[in-house]
Amino acid sequence: MEKMQSAISIGDEGDAAFVKKKQSFLLSRLPLLLQNIRIEDPRKLIHSIKMGIALVLVSLLYLLDPIHDQVGNNAMWAIMTVVVVFEFSAGATLCKGLNRGIGTLLGGGLGCLTALLAFEIGGVGRTIAIGTSVFIFGAAASYFRLVPSIKIKYDYGALIFILTFNLVAVSGFRGKHLIKLASDRLLTIMIGFVVCVATNLFILPVWAGDELHCSLVSKFKNLALWIEECSQEYFKPMDEKMGTQTSVKFNGCKSVLYSKSTEETLARFAKWEPWHGKFGFSYPWKKYLCIGELLRELAASTFSLKGSLKFHQQESPQCSRMAIKEPCEAVGTLLSFTLRELGDDIFNKRHSRLRDSTVAKLKTARLELYEAMSSYKKRVMDNGDEHIGEGLAIAGFICLLTDIVDKVEVLVKEVEELGDLAGFLPQLKL
Repeated sequence: MEKMQSAISIGDEGDAAFVKKKQSFLLSRLPLLLQNIRIEDPRKLIHSIKMGIALVLVSLLYLLDPIHDQVGNNAMWAIMTVVVVFEFSAGATLCKGLNRGIGTLLGGGLGCLTALLAFEIGGVGRTIAIGTSVFIFGAAASYFRLVPSIKIKYDYGALIFILTFNLVAVSGFRGKHLIKLASDRLLTIMIGFVVCVATNLFILPVWAGDELHCSLVSKFKNLALWIEECSQEYFKPMDEKMGTQTSVKFNGCKSVLYSKSTEETLARFAKWEPWHGKFGFSYPWKKYLCIGELLRELAASTFSLKGSLKFHQQESPQCSRMAIKEPCEAVGTLLSFTLRELGDDIFNKRHSRLRDSTVAKLKTARLELYEAMSSYKKRVMDNGDEHIGEGLAIAGFICLLTDIVDKVEVLVKEVEELGDLAGFLPQLKL
């Protein structure tokens, strides 16, 4: 028995030592963890702090006796409003908050009206009136939530309308002082909304418009890097493989393809934001979406270059590819330069200084590609059928580059239209 107790005590001491060692290890890693979080995105930490401040402010409605005596337990609705409305960007907070406010106002107003009318009817008709109203308004709001245009912008507002209307109308069947109860809840919800907006807009705000603006610029640069890499990679020998940097550039190109939902969300939130920075009212966010769609089409064309590189290198020998190296690399350099310039023009909100000359160069580049393909096609026909495979491979590569040139030319015109709509500053002449 003594041996067993001693063994147990030794095991407990070992567990305690292990736990102590683990705690010391975690504490030693904590500064590094905090440093990594701060480096990754400090705005997340700022957002968390702002959320905490907003929760403290609305909690005072319940914690301070003078205020609690006025609003009572309805103060909890202000806390609930902050929890569900407070979002990362200012535009998202405004969108969700206004949806909640409008939904609460409409649902509460109609619910009070329904309850009062039902009270006047009295008897069994009172129950029938409330049940019928709940069915009609609930079914109608649920139907409108399925309409795509309403679902995108006002889905949360419709949801709050259904919830508020049912709560007010049904509770009014047995509750007393319905008007005062509804007005107190609406007041606390508005207080929660004001606290959210004030905290989010006046303490280091994150603007959805800025996010969309910078995101669009980064897509131009990602595609420029990938096009430049692909045009150079095609003419490398087979034994020279793509390095790690190429995979990073490919991931940048792939991120452009999957950016549609993010862009649409940011554009929707940006429309709710007030005048800030360089972005005024009625800013053409739809044009950003149009340019983003063109960039995704361009990314799809450049994405196909990756799959065709290995096939082209197998089908066409190095000596054959060298015959078209000069025009193709020149086109790749021009495309990369043009995309970088367009991205810089959007970032700096200035009119492109190279629009006319760039369009002319792109048209010249397209003609040079056609000439290169025609001359190579003639050479293949003269050499016989055994070179048809390599001729098709090279012709396919040239066709891809030509298609990319066409899309970039359209992008130049779209960016110019964006500058006109957004009031970009004219390029200063040196």
